Amino acid sequence: MRTSEQINEIILRLEDEYPLAECSLEYEKDYELLFAARLAAQCTDERVNRVTPILFERYPTLKSLAEAEISELEEYIHSCGFFRSKAHDIMSCANALIDRFDGKVPDNMEDLTSLPGVGRKTANLMLGDIFGKPAVVVDTHCIRLTNRIGLVDNLKDPAKIETELRKLLPPEKSSDFCHRMVLHGRAVCPARKPLCEKCCIRHVCKDFQGTEK
Repeated sequence: MRTSEQINEIILRLEDEYPLAECSLEYEKDYELLFAARLAAQCTDERVNRVTPILFERYPTLKSLAEAEISELEEYIHSCGFFRSKAHDIMSCANALIDRFDGKVPDNMEDLTSLPGVGRKTANLMLGDIFGKPAVVVDTHCIRLTNRIGLVDNLKDPAKIETELRKLLPPEKSSDFCHRMVLHGRAVCPARKPLCEKCCIRHVCKDFQGTEK
């Protein structure tokens, strides 16, 4: 595990390297981020960002999504993969938002995870990006990097990693930190061949220190 001084160093270096800690999914309305996150499951954000403008132009309101013809909705999101289950979840979620929450995205974990197709990762994304609340979004980048860096010790379960990171990170920085994990994972620390020579935090990375011995 990293010391508190090392953790602060990691946070500061990543803040300097990636000053704009933003979600790469594009959206205009709160619920659009919710549905974009569902489409992004096992799909790239880049592809989702090509699909959602056309999708939300065809279905500009929650009501229109809730009442969509399922086969037509599937056609719009087909390229995102798993289109049948995603279309079902989006329609079911739109109906749930209308029927249970007066058409508004709820601002707490319990209600968010009660929505069809919404797990803790998406719920945390909404809490952090939409409502500005402390949140820990554990995606594949976060899982890989936190293990490599040494913030967690050989953990693969997202829920367990979330619990550990909540102990380590200042609450007000946790959401942005997770966005920076994604940015750093894409730019410098991919799964197959990390570019350690370009890494701004290699001096406090467990894996890099291990290779230097």
